[in-house]
Amino acid sequence: MSKIQLAVFDMAGTTVNEDNVVYKTVHKSLVDAGYDFTLDEVLEHGAGKEKHQAIKDTLSSKGFDHSDSEQIFQSFKKQLTLAYEELAVSSFDGVPELLKELRARGIKVALNTGYSQQVATGLLKKMNWLPGVEFDTLITADDVTNGRPAPDMIELAMEKTGIHDSSQVLKAGDSAIDIEEGKNARCGITVGVTTGAQTREQLATAAPTLVLDNLADILKHI
Repeated sequence: MSKIQLAVFDMAGTTVNEDNVVYKTVHKSLVDAGYDFTLDEVLEHGAGKEKHQAIKDTLSSKGFDHSDSEQIFQSFKKQLTLAYEELAVSSFDGVPELLKELRARGIKVALNTGYSQQVATGLLKKMNWLPGVEFDTLITADDVTNGRPAPDMIELAMEKTGIHDSSQVLKAGDSAIDIEEGKNARCGITVGVTTGAQTREQLATAAPTLVLDNLADILKHI
């Protein structure tokens, strides 16, 4: 495999263990608005996306229009703020050590997410993760015009870390759309992890380079 200079990691379900609270809250907001969806359907159609887009795509999956998607999104944001105030957030086993080892090897680490800046920084604060210690840069849905699977967040991470060759970039995430994002950015390695939103079979549909049960196992492959 090519030499990796930048590792771009998704947050929830990949580096951050928040027990799918975001998608549970998306699900609750849809049900509160009178729609009949299961959590699995929300995960299937919304995982990895900017959250207003996730709501619209979940509605579209059953032929509903988006006329009340903004109202559902605002309800979601309020409910999520309350949920996060109560939530104990941690990382997955071995992940903080992985991040520090990558940086010790001279590999830049970017965190990217379909969350807003406010939600993402709140999560990092709960875990006491700091730029320059666990990661080099954070890219959120607020920082780009086009969310996943467009390559914009990865391209911005490359720009911020001074990496010019996308074949030397690794992208890892817990949803197929993470892998599609990596492929659209022409990353040299794309990795699916089974710790979050989607199963090994769902991840495999996007044909990643690797599917791992633990993100920390990446060290064996680079």
